[in-house]
Amino acid sequence: MGKISLDDIVKAVNDLPALPAVVIKVMKLAEDPNSTAQDINNVLTQDQAMTAKVLKLANSAFYGFPRRIATITDATVFLGFKTIKSIVMAASVSDILNREMSGYALEHGELWKHSQCVAMAARHIARRVKFAQLDLAYTSGLLHDIGKVILNNAMKESYHEVVAKVSEGNIDFIEAENAVLGFNHALVGSKVAEKWNLPWELVDTIAHHHYPEKAKVNPVLTSIVHLADAVCVSMGIGIGIDGMLYAVSAEALKILKMEEEDIYAIINELTDIFSDEQSFLVNQK
Repeated sequence: MGKISLDDIVKAVNDLPALPAVVIKVMKLAEDPNSTAQDINNVLTQDQAMTAKVLKLANSAFYGFPRRIATITDATVFLGFKTIKSIVMAASVSDILNREMSGYALEHGELWKHSQCVAMAARHIARRVKFAQLDLAYTSGLLHDIGKVILNNAMKESYHEVVAKVSEGNIDFIEAENAVLGFNHALVGSKVAEKWNLPWELVDTIAHHHYPEKAKVNPVLTSIVHLADAVCVSMGIGIGIDGMLYAVSAEALKILKMEEEDIYAIINELTDIFSDEQSFLVNQK
């Protein structure tokens, strides 16, 4: 099979739906110091399905609020504007990430589960290393594998070839993608983030989450997402064939001022949170 062309990638990215208008409005409101919780409520409640997903996520154990959050206004007041922004982003991409990704040996819902796992782990690690933008870490983790949605069809044709490259050459999965397809899911994912006009540091983090030492904009953020991804792979949450040979970057640990022992501590800290299925079943009634 010939390598997939850049034109094919651009077309596939362009065919992906734009972010819903409701999401764009909420993102703007969350950054506006003059907006209120009622403003966000007024926008979100125009979309009942989105409202239900946001409330479901807001009530998951991950956010640890002691009593049930019943309204968008309460969620915004209790959790904060930036957290609501990241929850709304999660709710908006959950359908896209919930698809079966047979090209990556991921069953229905597995990519969403892995993405949400990495998002939560990234936020947890960000807090641990005192990275101020917790919700940027969450969103970066959430979208780190969005490129798989685009490359899924190409991977269906190249599945065996890529797996063979990994097995025979003892190389990372992403290197095998490059060799067989001419692109990798991280680079393609960054193109999706660009299309959605997301912050440049998020675009760069998605592009380099496998090799954080190559990050140009925010190496700390990229290292956080890289480590979160590695943690979720090691915990076996939503992994497909690209879980093969996932090495933790020594440079990432250095950037975050962490040791290998810290990884085991993080896994222990996250185990209870990940046992709460509410965080992962946002698309179910």
